Amino acid sequence: MTGIAWLRDVHDEQAVADLASEFASQVSAPLVIYLQGDLGAGKTTFARAYIHALGFSGYVKSPSYGLLETYRAGGQDILHLDLYRIEDPEELEYLALRDLYGANTVLMVEWPDRGKNHLPKPDLVLEFGEKDETRFVICRPFSEQGEQVAENTSGNT
Repeated sequence: MTGIAWLRDVHDEQAVADLASEFASQVSAPLVIYLQGDLGAGKTTFARAYIHALGFSGYVKSPSYGLLETYRAGGQDILHLDLYRIEDPEELEYLALRDLYGANTVLMVEWPDRGKNHLPKPDLVLEFGEKDETRFVICRPFSEQGEQVAENTSGNT
């Protein structure tokens, strides 16, 4: 289940938002999504669009400095975690993720590699990248539920 389910070109922010909206219509909690890619690749744009697609009308800020932002939308508790600025993965213990993560939770983690073994295992990994000025997203499922979401989004618009 760790192979590539699909690869989708995302030419601009709107394409990333469209993909996030598609995901929002297919994801059911609980689910852990790792968002990987370089700075500016579209990870936060995806999370923001996902949260808005579920009906959240307020401002969705980047958790870069606070590490964690929480939202309630579409019957889901969304935990948006950005680990870019952490120095030690043990800092995650102070966030009490175990207490926050429940049956209605979707956890989206930017820079998950910095969390090492202090994060739940992903159901899906979305890798944001760029090659020859073409931006893309690669979807990799790591659980049956992640595989189902990947199949239902299929990488096609």
